[in-house]
Amino acid sequence: MSRAGGAGKPRAAAAAPPALAEPSALAEPSERAGRGWTASLSLANCAIWAGWYGPLQILLALQAAEVAPPGTAKESVLAWVAGLGAAVSLLANPLVGALSDRTTSRYGRRMPWVLAGVLGGAASLTLLASARTVPLMMLGWCLVQLTLNAAFAAVTAAVPDRVPHLQRGAVGGWLGAAQILGVLAGTGLATLAGGLVAGYLACAAFTLLATLPYVLLHKDLVLPADRRPPFTWRAFLAGFWISPRRHPDLGWAWLTRFLINLGNALALLYLLYYLRDALHHPDPDGGVLVLTAVNGATLLGTVVISGIWSDRVGRRQPFVLWAGAIMAAATVLLAAWQTWPGALCAAALLGVGFGVFTSVDFALMTDVLPAAAHRGKDLGIINIANSLPQVAAPALAAPLVNHLGGYRVLYLVAAAIGLLGAVLVRRVRGVA
Repeated sequence: MSRAGGAGKPRAAAAAPPALAEPSALAEPSERAGRGWTASLSLANCAIWAGWYGPLQILLALQAAEVAPPGTAKESVLAWVAGLGAAVSLLANPLVGALSDRTTSRYGRRMPWVLAGVLGGAASLTLLASARTVPLMMLGWCLVQLTLNAAFAAVTAAVPDRVPHLQRGAVGGWLGAAQILGVLAGTGLATLAGGLVAGYLACAAFTLLATLPYVLLHKDLVLPADRRPPFTWRAFLAGFWISPRRHPDLGWAWLTRFLINLGNALALLYLLYYLRDALHHPDPDGGVLVLTAVNGATLLGTVVISGIWSDRVGRRQPFVLWAGAIMAAATVLLAAWQTWPGALCAAALLGVGFGVFTSVDFALMTDVLPAAAHRGKDLGIINIANSLPQVAAPALAAPLVNHLGGYRVLYLVAAAIGLLGAVLVRRVRGVA
C-alpha cells in the first residue's frame, strides 16, 4: 500500500524520517503476545490478588474481631479498615499509572513499579501481621493497598503496551483466571496457615515469590528519555480528568464496571458474618473457603473461553450484559434462599457471571483507551472502578445490615446495582 501511495514521487520521499517513528513503548502493538509472557504476567497478577484477598476474605475480619475495643462492633472496625484502604487505592492506582507512563528506566516503564510494589506489599503484610490496635491495623492495610496497587497498575498497563486488540479478550481471560486463583490462594493460605500471623506471612511470601518469574524472565518496553513530555504540576494533575463528553465510551464503560463491581463488593464484604450470623454455619471460616472454591471453579470454566469467544466474534457488549444479569440473579439467591445449599448455588452462579465479566470487560476497557502515551494513567483511572466500590460498599453495607433490614435487604440492593451496571453497557457505542 505504501508503494502505491508513493507512485510518481521522488525516491527520497518514500521513507519517513527516522525521527518520526514512534518508540515501541508508544506504538500500538501488532505482534501477538507469547505464551510465556502471558503466563508469567498472569502469575504476577495472581500474586497481587492473593495479597489482597487473603486479608479481605478472612484475616481482616478475624483481626477486626480481636482488636475491636469494648462496645465497638467488629463490623464497624472492618468497615473503617477496608474503607480507608480502598480510599488509598483510589489515589495510588492512577498516580502510579501516570508515573509509570513517564518512567524512562533502562528496565522499562512498568517493571520497576511491579518490583517495588510487591516488595513493599510483602513488607506491609508483615507489618499488618503485628497489628494489635485499630490504628495500626488501619495503617498496615493502607500500606498494603498503596504498594500492591502500584504493582497492579503496572501489570495491567503492560497489556495494552504489548497485546494487540484482537488478542486482549484472551489475555484478559488468563488474567481473570489468575485473579480468581489469587483469591483462592490467598483465602487458602489465610485459612490453612495456622493462625492470624502465619496467614499474613504466607500471603506475603506468595505475593513476592510468584511475581519473580515475570520480573526476572521478561524485558519491558523502554521509553526514550527524549520522548518524555515536559513536566508541570498543572498538566500532570489536569491529566487525571478524562472528559466523559469528549470520550463517552470510556465514561459509560467506567460506570458499567463501577456498578457491577459495587454489587459484587456488597455481596462479598460480609460473607464471613453472613455464614456465621444468618446461616449459623458451624465453621464459617471453612465455609468461606468452600464458597470461594466453588466460585473459583465456575469462574475458571468461563473466564478464558469467554475472552477468546469475544475476540473471535468481535463483540463485547452482549457478554458484559449477560454476565451482569447472571451475577444479579445469584445475589438475589443470597437474599431469598438463606441456606447453605442456597449459598453454594449463588457462589456457582456468581463465578459464571464474574468469569465472563472479568475477561470481556477488561478487553472492552483497553479498547476504549484514548491514547497510547498515557495508558498507565488512564487504566489507573479505570481501575478506580474496581477500588471505589471497596470504599462505597462498607458505607452502604453497614447501615443496611444493622438498621435497614439485614442481609436480605443488603443482597437485594446489591443485585439491583449490579443489574443497572449491566444494562448501561449498551450505551458504549464505539465498541460492539
